Amino acid sequence: MGRPKEHDEHTAEALLASAERIIERDGADGLSVRGVADDVGTTTRAVYALFGSKSGLLRAVARRAFERMDTRLGRLRLTDDPAGDLVEAGVRVFRRFAREQPALYRLAVQRLGDDIDVRSGSRVAAGAALLHLDELVARLPGAPTTRTGSGVSSMTLEFHAMCEGLAALELRGMLPRGREERIWRDGLSALARGLAVTCTIENPTMCS
Repeated sequence: MGRPKEHDEHTAEALLASAERIIERDGADGLSVRGVADDVGTTTRAVYALFGSKSGLLRAVARRAFERMDTRLGRLRLTDDPAGDLVEAGVRVFRRFAREQPALYRLAVQRLGDDIDVRSGSRVAAGAALLHLDELVARLPGAPTTRTGSGVSSMTLEFHAMCEGLAALELRGMLPRGREERIWRDGLSALARGLAVTCTIENPTMCS
């Protein structure tokens, strides 16, 4: 019989969950290999064996964050209102992530903290989530099929940029208290309607 693995996926999951908690409490700068290992009740050797380094652990945390966003986008119940569905994606997925785990959001999306390049370890997962968003944008009437260098339409990048801007304002406390979600919905709805109009103008044959 082969020798069982000393550090398996259950240990990895526990370490990732611990790292997320520590990042939310102390920021990325407060994360340490020793702290995560002690929190889980294992050794630093487990962290190094599974993730290679603190940088590897941070990249894995960022990757899991994008995978979670991608999963949530996939679970959205689509309706016959593509623009409305796009707004729901922004509010229920993007805003929810930023509000529930702001420190992790800053690390993964804004790439702030610890001066560690998390992009290299989360690029595939981030790209998958962005492509999923692009599929929602593509449902708008007459949506163009042209893509940018990132593999998504420029309209998808516009929508993503507005979500990121709104999240940044809300996390800094610059949105009126109690009206945050309303501002998100109003802003994203206006943008989605504008994108739909642009699609129709650029593709007049879709109106026939």
